[in-house]
Amino acid sequence: MSVAFTKEESAETASETLLPDRPISPHPNLVTEAGRKALERQFQEAREAHEIAQQLDDVNERRRQSAAPLRDVRYFAERLRTAQVVPEPASNDTVAFGSTVTFSRADGRVQTYRIVGEDEADPKAGSISFVAPVARSLMGKAVGDVVGAGDHELEIVAIA
Repeated sequence: MSVAFTKEESAETASETLLPDRPISPHPNLVTEAGRKALERQFQEAREAHEIAQQLDDVNERRRQSAAPLRDVRYFAERLRTAQVVPEPASNDTVAFGSTVTFSRADGRVQTYRIVGEDEADPKAGSISFVAPVARSLMGKAVGDVVGAGDHELEIVAIA
């Protein structure tokens, strides 16, 4: 639509207020209980940011400041709607969703990750998504099992 028919000051302002939706994963939306709570918190934070932006007097600044929070509200509302809370694993015999698994690599590195939902995954903080290739190769395996992960082999050292 031409900028002449909108209230934005320029085409640049118009593009800043029309953000595309955040992509939704095609995988089941499995989450831990903590992951569900984090989604609720992020949804509430996005709603609050949107409400604050709606208080701005300048229409262009209001649209600019509310675009990202509104997009996040839509995203988190959908993720909460589709969230499937998976209970903690009943045992530590095999790697499952929610397990914390320690494995060693051929180069001697030892790594520990908790397998969680996509939205709660943070490799730097020690969690990976259940759809990550490493997590998929570890699922269902036991301590002592060696699995292939790309060009590397991983040996499961511990499951908690």
